[in-house]
Amino acid sequence: SRSQLGLERFHGVCILGFNSAEWFIADIGAILAGGLAAGIYTTNSPEACHYIAENCRANVVVVENDKQLQKILEVQHKLHHLKAIVQYREELKEKRPNLYSWSEFMDLGKDVPDAQLSEIIKSQKPNQCCTLIYTSGTTGQPKGVMLSHDNLTWTGMAAGRFIMFSEATETQDVVISYLPLSHIAAQMTDIWSAMKFGLQVFFAQPDALKGSMVDTLREVRPTAFLGVPRVWEKIEEKIKSMGAKSSTLRRKVASWAKEVGLQTNLKWMNGYSEVPVNFRLADHLVYRKVRKALGLDRCTKCCTGAAPISRETLEFFLSLNIPLFEVYGMSESSGPHTVSMPQAFRLTSCGKEVTGCRTLIYKPDSNGNGEICFSGRHVFMGYLNMEEKTKEAIDEDGWLHSGDLGRHDKDGFLYITGRIKELLITAGGENVPPIPIENAVKNAVPIISNAMLVGDKAKFLAMLLTLKCNVNIETGEPGDDLAPEALEYCQRLGSKATRASEIISSRDKAVYAAIQNGIAAVNERAVSNAQKIQKWVLLEKDFSIPGGELGPTLKLKRHEVAQKYKEQIAQFYAAVETPS
Repeated sequence: SRSQLGLERFHGVCILGFNSAEWFIADIGAILAGGLAAGIYTTNSPEACHYIAENCRANVVVVENDKQLQKILEVQHKLHHLKAIVQYREELKEKRPNLYSWSEFMDLGKDVPDAQLSEIIKSQKPNQCCTLIYTSGTTGQPKGVMLSHDNLTWTGMAAGRFIMFSEATETQDVVISYLPLSHIAAQMTDIWSAMKFGLQVFFAQPDALKGSMVDTLREVRPTAFLGVPRVWEKIEEKIKSMGAKSSTLRRKVASWAKEVGLQTNLKWMNGYSEVPVNFRLADHLVYRKVRKALGLDRCTKCCTGAAPISRETLEFFLSLNIPLFEVYGMSESSGPHTVSMPQAFRLTSCGKEVTGCRTLIYKPDSNGNGEICFSGRHVFMGYLNMEEKTKEAIDEDGWLHSGDLGRHDKDGFLYITGRIKELLITAGGENVPPIPIENAVKNAVPIISNAMLVGDKAKFLAMLLTLKCNVNIETGEPGDDLAPEALEYCQRLGSKATRASEIISSRDKAVYAAIQNGIAAVNERAVSNAQKIQKWVLLEKDFSIPGGELGPTLKLKRHEVAQKYKEQIAQFYAAVETPS
């Protein structure tokens, strides 16, 4: 029915909505009909939607509901290629020319002879573009990553084999689709690997990332689950708050079990194979119960990807006998490049290359650290209509430059040590990777939700901090009321505060002292004086997607945060003298 809507070869079909069967059908339909499938994040503004739709010369836009439809209608007058809009959820609020409900759209296809579709499919070649993944640059407009039929089908197979998905004819693996499908991680797993291996896909609720995911996990009990670090951190917080409510005896048993879990798993990681008796007991008393409570009792592949995860979170789950397997890659490599595996696992490593993928460490320093470069059939075709940018990404020898710094250990495990663009370079010329320092602060001060280090080109480092607060489930907006674990923390310190604004306006002595002590402890362990945090400020609101500080997969948008809080940052450096 796409040809009925006037979809021309290599023109875009934009899909704007939360994960659903209709999303999959629209995506695959667009490809079969010879168009380019292009997902748009549901959190995008009308202007951002306009940029993508115009950039891929979209003939068709598929929207989920009236809320998303309104964004397209607002910019419709300047969408020069648009011929039709299809809405797949909710009744249409009004009739408009070239606006179709899902059932009307499905009916259009009834009169199209199969031969017509077969012709288009026959004319397609493996090295032609069929999908666009829009990747947000740190600055400027998003770039359309062109992926070919071969990129998708080869990677879907190679990655699925490598992480050992089972063929549905034997036993069917079960996954939950909840991360945005406009992002390569979800699309590769939920659509392409799922199609290759016959996975059973369950769709989460649209508010999955705001809290409903916990219930979906227990209901579905997936056999494989990909979480972004923020999802694992939320699960960690939930386990900790459940633990805080239990009896002293239970807490003692749990902490004994966690010690056993961590030690045993670290031994296995280093090649030991026996299962100690105390581990079996701990499994019976603790690990199994935790897994069951989380809905992870059948999950043999708990994966994390899309952003760096802290060592603390990895160790927390490992101590409960839930090893988190890191997946590393980028949109430009059709998703995965390296994957950790039960039989090939090192704490904080992103594992080993998927079979058929190769890594080059470009210009390594004396420690073997250099820019990570990829080659293989998963490497993208280039950025749509951006030849210069494509040449920056893929060099003359065909290596894709990731922008990440990393090294291999003697056993061939890949470790990411930082991002070239994210490194803060102080006025003294010292390169500071911000993530380890931010994670250390969050770990030292449990009331802190988000931390962002600043100090590029400055004389010293400073930090923006936010407090853990309750989030409005409807809007995703962070509130002022402290979250349960933050309240508990304040009470332990002897503070009566219940809201972030109270702590900040009164400069709550107990809380400010606790934060300062935590930061002092982190500074004690700093690599050098240049890596110490000299000043900090508490912001009134936590970071969020609607606030613009977090991306759709909850990745910290440093550039946007620096813009939004530039006055607070300027304040750090307003005084002439460097703090002692």
